[in-house]
Amino acid sequence: MDAETCIKKLGYVGVLDFATVDEWGAPQVRNISAIHYEGMELYFLTARGKSFAQQLKRDGRVQILGYTRFKETIRVSGKAIEVPEEEQIKWRTVLYEEQPYLENVYPGETKNIDTIFCIKDYTIEYFCLSTRPIERAYFAVGQAVIQPKGYRITDGCIGCGKCVRVCPQDAIERGAPRPFFIRQNNCLQCGNCFENCPVQAIERLGDHRNGEMI
Repeated sequence: MDAETCIKKLGYVGVLDFATVDEWGAPQVRNISAIHYEGMELYFLTARGKSFAQQLKRDGRVQILGYTRFKETIRVSGKAIEVPEEEQIKWRTVLYEEQPYLENVYPGETKNIDTIFCIKDYTIEYFCLSTRPIERAYFAVGQAVIQPKGYRITDGCIGCGKCVRVCPQDAIERGAPRPFFIRQNNCLQCGNCFENCPVQAIERLGDHRNGEMI
């Protein structure tokens, strides 16, 4: 799996969930199908008067989620930037050509209420449940930085093997310099090892606040 394939898969899904946070800190989710993929850049539109547009203008952070028929979750986390005025008509035309139904929603000159946003710098989290062990991968696009998630075994490990026995995906194995290590690409991130370690030698990654919504 790679970032380009993840984006192609999102295109096949078509309708994606877009999540933002409103002015009161409450999560807001909506389905968006008017999306154009220009290489690794994502362009999408909404009406300027909608809460969605106001949330993007105020904060910019957005998370996009797609789920394929192969039990794959693909999550994009990044910042949406409103396209410059001189480029608005160009990208609006592209989106309307690719999504003809939009003409029924905003016919004629009423489409001028639309505004286009672009996401260029973002991270991708790929998670596939149809394999055993499960498959997980992270990718950074543009200037985005991947924030660590999941768990790791620390130097406090005494080698008892309790974590190995309770891992649902058998994603923990022997290794150096510590007695055991977690294969991050197969980890469910369920926390079973964390809760069952008798000496608290497993720590949660990314416990600090970061720039992504989680």
